[in-house]
Amino acid sequence: MPLEGKTALITGSGRNIGRATALTLAKQGVNIVVNARSNQAEVDAVAEEVRALGVRALPVLADVADRASVDSMAAQAVEEFGGIDILISNVAIRPHRPFLEVTDDEWVHIRSIILDGAIYCSQAAIPSMVEKGWGRVIYMTGSGTYRGGNNRAHVSAAKMGLAGLARSLALEMAPHNITVNVISPGTIDTVHEASWYPEGVPESRAHSEVPLGRAGWPDEIAGACRYLVSDEGAYVTGQTLHVNGGLFLGW
Repeated sequence: MPLEGKTALITGSGRNIGRATALTLAKQGVNIVVNARSNQAEVDAVAEEVRALGVRALPVLADVADRASVDSMAAQAVEEFGGIDILISNVAIRPHRPFLEVTDDEWVHIRSIILDGAIYCSQAAIPSMVEKGWGRVIYMTGSGTYRGGNNRAHVSAAKMGLAGLARSLALEMAPHNITVNVISPGTIDTVHEASWYPEGVPESRAHSEVPLGRAGWPDEIAGACRYLVSDEGAYVTGQTLHVNGGLFLGW
């Protein structure tokens, strides 16, 4: 397997898309750094699932919005595995709030997790890739970033920053054989934080809005990640891959 022995740092990999991606890459022989902000039980459980697939796992609690925490996580990965080959910046929050009610503190909080966190993780992981002359970076956005999201202007703004980051880094890192891309999932059947929805988790409109007539599955996003980090995806960089059942026919 071409990916055997590589190491992937996947933020927010204690559940949902992050967990599915960790298991998908583990099946390709990739060692996994499993990350969550505070839930030790989740990262430990995913790490055990990864190890059961015959590769190594390092569960690490780290707040991606805190540079020192990210640097510590990366240092642990380098000590354990000798470097980081793949970064998948997956962690995000998606609270609803009318734009005119978004406070400065709320905006800074959103930006720090989605965009600042991606920058911190990239600056911590990419040096290993440059040293090895090979690397893969993926940022997760979402269909609302491109379609717009009612009461999510702050979230969409931060996530659109990831697209700009990916395009610029793709150019800067190309001489080092490092690709940088974005995956934009549509409505995915995942477990959400109730606090994201002050009025309760809304009924999914995916079945009526999505041309394929269903929500997606975490494994389908994980499969897109597998493609982009594989040899088959080596000529793809600076792109946004929309995986949304036709909900957004994107650019």
